[in-house]
Amino acid sequence: MWKAASGPARGSRDRAGGGDGTTNRGEQVGVPDMDVTVDQATSDMLLALAMGESGVMGEAMELREQLRAHTNLDAKTFALVKIAALVALDAAPASYLFQVQGALDAGATPREILGVLTAVAPQTGMARVVSAAPEVMISLGLELPAGMDSESATSNGGKRSR
Repeated sequence: MWKAASGPARGSRDRAGGGDGTTNRGEQVGVPDMDVTVDQATSDMLLALAMGESGVMGEAMELREQLRAHTNLDAKTFALVKIAALVALDAAPASYLFQVQGALDAGATPREILGVLTAVAPQTGMARVVSAAPEVMISLGLELPAGMDSESATSNGGKRSR
C-alpha cells in the first residue's frame, strides 16, 4: 500500500491520478505492498528538486561553494567546468537544469555554454555533445524543434533513452 500524508502520491503527467492513490487508469501509484507515509514537507522538497529549484538544497550549495573556493577557480569557470563534466559523463537530463542555471547565475552567457560543448567535443565525442545539446537548450528556456523532445533528440546519437 502506498500512502502520502498530503494525499495521493504525485506521479508524472501521464500517471496523474484521481485523488484515491490511483492513476486515471486505476493503476496504483508507488510501490505495491509497501507501507510508506510521505509527509508534506518531504513531498514539497522532492517536487522542488524535480523542478530544478536549487534553493531547496542550502547545505549542498554551501558545500559546493566551499569546494569551489578550494579550486581557486572563479564561480563562472567552476560552473562551466561542471557543465563540461556533465557532457563527459552523459549525465541525466535533470543535471543540466541545475548546472546551467548555476552557470548563468555566475555570469556565464549562453554563448559560453555553447563554447563548453564545442571545447569538449574532441575529448568526449560528438555523440555526447549531441546528447547534451537538447538538455542545454531546455535549461536555457529554448524550445526544441517541432516533433523533437530531449529523448528523441538523444536517441539519434544512440546514447540515452531516459
